[in-house]
Amino acid sequence: MRLDIQRTPMIPATTYRLAGVLNAGQGLVAKGELDGGDTEYAAMNVLRVDQVVMRKLTAWEGPITVVPAEFDGFVVSNEFPTFTLGPELVPDWVRHICRSPRLWTEMKNRVSGTVQRRKRLNPEQLLQIELPIPPREVQARIVQVLDSVDDQIAALNTESEALERILQSLRSDLPETDHQPIGDVLLGIDSGKSVQAGGEASAEEEFRILKLSAVQRGWFKPSEAKALTETDAFSPSHVVRNGDLLITRANTPERVGFVAVAKDVPDGTFMPDLIWRLRVDESRVSADFLEHALSSLELRTRISGVAGGTSKSMVKINKRGFGAVRVPIPSLPEQGEYVRRCEAVVGMITATRAEEDRLRKVRAGLLAELLDRTI
Repeated sequence: MRLDIQRTPMIPATTYRLAGVLNAGQGLVAKGELDGGDTEYAAMNVLRVDQVVMRKLTAWEGPITVVPAEFDGFVVSNEFPTFTLGPELVPDWVRHICRSPRLWTEMKNRVSGTVQRRKRLNPEQLLQIELPIPPREVQARIVQVLDSVDDQIAALNTESEALERILQSLRSDLPETDHQPIGDVLLGIDSGKSVQAGGEASAEEEFRILKLSAVQRGWFKPSEAKALTETDAFSPSHVVRNGDLLITRANTPERVGFVAVAKDVPDGTFMPDLIWRLRVDESRVSADFLEHALSSLELRTRISGVAGGTSKSMVKINKRGFGAVRVPIPSLPEQGEYVRRCEAVVGMITATRAEEDRLRKVRAGLLAELLDRTI
């Protein structure tokens, strides 16, 4: 392929559609409309269908893709060079290659700069990358195989999203009973610890600390953790164990107060300062009940309502405000029935997601072996 950039001047009172490039070859994203008079750029690059576009900044994250028809005519800054494919290349085959870790590694090996987050990949450096190119008819067959896997992954994702909507409806069907402050059924709230952590924790790491993203809305993701090399600052109260009810005490307004029960927790996992552990009075309430109930729309609204802060992008809840949030506390048998209804759908979602993850691994293996000509 060859560098091929078409520039368009930014004219005041003229509307332009702005695009961004996602990491890991995941495609383009529409970023809204822009008035030509509202930007410091005198001109911007125009995207054309079947071109390759990449982001020079942080190119080691794989921000590269092929422009689909629906983004033809969108504009990007000069940080996003565009390339026209030669006749030997099938655009859809290149689209799949853009999702290959092998390509990202080649990009990463060529970036230049002294500061990691400011390192760039120039167009000339991208064009130096060599990859095996099969005949066009073989490229077309590869596209057919990989697209069929992608279609199945998309179908599973649609199914899991439908199941999640059902789960949300069940969670919002709270038992009818008097509401009382949640602090009345808690024995205490344990705080985490603020420390400097390394990169993403691997399966081999002896110690790890959870990231905020480990606690989703009624879902726990133990893989969302950073590596720890020093644990002297931690005490036994900071260790996360299976069955702990965790809550994010700080996040964006939409995500603050997410609650999840910890499951499949690796040994040596610690709790950060932005996550709390809620110690429940098990004679009155179960952690599983609170996980689902506090994830309902009604109680999510109450929790976010007590959050505060000076930044719109990051708000916090405090223990006193959270303890005053009123929640329904039915009898333990009623709680159990509510949990059973929710968990039945959770089981289906978990199975669907597991199949989706398995297919993603199959797809990654297929792409690597097709590119290496193992297949």
